Amino acid sequence: MKKLRIGTRGSTLALKQAKMLVEALAVYPELETEIVVMKTQGDKILDKPLLDFGGKGVFVTEFEEAILNGKIDVAVHSAKDMPMELADGLCVGAVLRRADASDVLLLSETGRIKYRNGEELIVGTGSLRRRCQLLKLYPHMKFKSIRGNVPTRMKKVMEGECDGIVLAYAGLQRLDLLEEENFYYEKLSVNQMLPAAGQGIIAIECKKESECEGLLQKISDTETMYALETERQVIRSLNAGCNDAVGAYAKVEQERIQLDIFRYENNEIIKKSGTTDIANRCDLARALVSQWTNER
Repeated sequence: MKKLRIGTRGSTLALKQAKMLVEALAVYPELETEIVVMKTQGDKILDKPLLDFGGKGVFVTEFEEAILNGKIDVAVHSAKDMPMELADGLCVGAVLRRADASDVLLLSETGRIKYRNGEELIVGTGSLRRRCQLLKLYPHMKFKSIRGNVPTRMKKVMEGECDGIVLAYAGLQRLDLLEEENFYYEKLSVNQMLPAAGQGIIAIECKKESECEGLLQKISDTETMYALETERQVIRSLNAGCNDAVGAYAKVEQERIQLDIFRYENNEIIKKSGTTDIANRCDLARALVSQWTNER
């Protein structure tokens, strides 16, 4: 293969992630790369919650069609935005090394004062996972559903549409937006708030058993792939979608994998944890989910 066409959304963060893939592909000096910007249904409809028109698939479907039709060779995704079932014939061919999977509570100056005084806060987020965990940490919070890319959401805070927002640390880090003036940052550890499955991971989708898949395997981070497979197995076993408050975080250490998961059910956050050998990672995910089912 002489040229690899890389499909990506047009946001600043998406383009940054596509460029990170280009940098990783420098191991193939003879390979030419081309970034192809595409607009998804999720980018076009910004005045409705994702739950109202298709969930996570609205950021992926157009790319999958483009790969299958030969318009692009691969697509770059934030792994947490990928649906559990990919189109027939496609796969996650590679993942880049995972960034910090934490979430960040980002407040305006007014929001910071309210936060410190224990006053009611209006926080912008459409994520049920984030809402239920934040309520446990800060019962005085109220929520407003907002959408848009990272700079757009930050602008809404500055304009007073809400007192703060919750964003993935990895996205802010990739955009060099962790030290912006007029904002207060409260990093929430994965122990305080479990992330979405795949948060902090850049995934590259391609055709199965293709030349592209072979190329991508050389740049894929093995431990990150193990973690992603494990976390996605949790979501798959639960048959969970965007309307379910579910979190999963897996970490590989010395040939073993630690998995922490949670779900919100009947106004209660229920957590499970376990450790096993890497080879049994998906079995662990299924076993922890099974414990939930048996306890109902």
